[in-house]
Amino acid sequence: MAAVSLRQGDLVWGKLGRYPPWPGKIVNSPKDLKKPRGKKCLFVKFFGTEDHAWIKVEQLKPYHPHKEEMTKANKGKRFQQAVDAVEEYLKKVKAKEQSNEEKGKGTGVKKDGKKKKTSTERKRKSTDSSSHSPQKKSREQSPRKRGRPPKEDKDSAVPQPSTLKKLAMKTVSRFSWPPPSSERSKDDPHFHHFLLSQTEKEDMPGDSWLVHGHRTLGTEMILKKPSVTYQAISKRLKVSEEDTGSTSIQAADSTAINGNITPTDKKIGFLGLGLMGSGIVSNLLKMGHTVTVWNRTAEKCDLFIQEGANLGRTPAEVVSTCDITFACVADPKAAKDLVLGPSGVLQGIRPGKCYVDMSTVDPETVAEVAQVIVSRGGRFLEAPVSGNQQLSNDGMLVILAAGDQGVYEDCSSCFQAMGKASFFLGEVGNAARMMLILNMVQGSFMATIAEGMTLAQVTGQSQQTLLDILNQGQLASIFLDQKCQNILQGNFKPDFYLKYIQKDLRLAIALGDSVNHPTPMAAAANEVYKRAKALDQSDNDMSAVYRAYIH
Repeated sequence: MAAVSLRQGDLVWGKLGRYPPWPGKIVNSPKDLKKPRGKKCLFVKFFGTEDHAWIKVEQLKPYHPHKEEMTKANKGKRFQQAVDAVEEYLKKVKAKEQSNEEKGKGTGVKKDGKKKKTSTERKRKSTDSSSHSPQKKSREQSPRKRGRPPKEDKDSAVPQPSTLKKLAMKTVSRFSWPPPSSERSKDDPHFHHFLLSQTEKEDMPGDSWLVHGHRTLGTEMILKKPSVTYQAISKRLKVSEEDTGSTSIQAADSTAINGNITPTDKKIGFLGLGLMGSGIVSNLLKMGHTVTVWNRTAEKCDLFIQEGANLGRTPAEVVSTCDITFACVADPKAAKDLVLGPSGVLQGIRPGKCYVDMSTVDPETVAEVAQVIVSRGGRFLEAPVSGNQQLSNDGMLVILAAGDQGVYEDCSSCFQAMGKASFFLGEVGNAARMMLILNMVQGSFMATIAEGMTLAQVTGQSQQTLLDILNQGQLASIFLDQKCQNILQGNFKPDFYLKYIQKDLRLAIALGDSVNHPTPMAAAANEVYKRAKALDQSDNDMSAVYRAYIH
């Protein structure tokens, strides 16, 4: 796109990388979101989404002159919704202008802008000025004291911004808002908004000034009663620094829930149809991807073949016939056997073939798998997922990726189909480390929930009342509510296998040991899960750890 002369408030078409031009409006950027250095950019808020980004001037075109050209080139549903949003915005602006004009006419404004005074008004003013007592004049002339407005002004008093803020805060007083960014970023040069991940400076290219799905906390605040007080769903950012000191912001926003994804034309393979893999493949197919599946138990493939998937007879066959092959298996041994075993992934790898391992394993396993894939000319990305079976089915997983960034970008439509956000974390091994830390926190929290529920029971307290109180406090979350409901109902149908969370705790403890970092809380939780496994709870949901406390 050619460079244009634009200013704040202008409607534009903005081009983001490989994405089609999108309608937006030039606005002021947040104070703490720095402008990229060495690049002439404008900050654009896009219509039809909550997305915004710094866009190079040469990647912008004025809206109206190019509307016909752009709408002919793009017929997508989401794009059309964005154009409709622009037209709605223009209608509101026009209506507001007409309203202002009518108000101007109705108040009898002279050409010089001064309001005409009628004879009645002049007479009333004369009468009022002569009838005012000295005492009243004195009161009017003296400056008004702070506090409530006089009684006669009460009805017409307009709330000041501070008053409105107080009123608004009353409705959300139960929420704990984040501290100011200046406090949180004091020791962290990478921090901007809600920082969820970082990479080393050399990991990110210098041409990606893209925010795919940023929504600030509060724009999607959902109140749910009575079981869950609130669910703050926020699309957050991953921020990294370049060598130039510029800020590169990347996060992939899922549009799976509204079906507006443009699927890649690359052939996709998927190995492993367990709790997580099944939901992922289902969403890939729903969003129009061409998928070939394989599973150790072949019967699990039948449902997906009925939905339009192709069947691969071996992992090697899937890899050799597909451009990008994903794998999601149980543990490090299964991950290595899938690659190195008979008719395994490695036998199908050719130069340019992409392999994406979504299994939650240790960094050493990831490094070993990456090495053998790359040695055959293949391209490797690790991409473990945070979530459970329900989130997998809903296409709302969080993907943590590391390795070949080109593969990460090629997987864009796949990640959008399967997840609500994806993060690129740099070199191979970083995603595995981050995933183990996340699951260590989750597993320890689940053990603590079970401990609290059993302590309530043995001390004569109502477990249901405990849950109700928790759901009114700062710990309120869907996870907390669902797991406590499992305990109350005695229903431990697996949403996340207990044996897998115990495996992740074990690997997280080993990760701590490798850097001589203590993990006593995780170690204690791990022992409780081991007891639950000894009680034959391995194939139940992780919330079945509760049974380790009651036996």
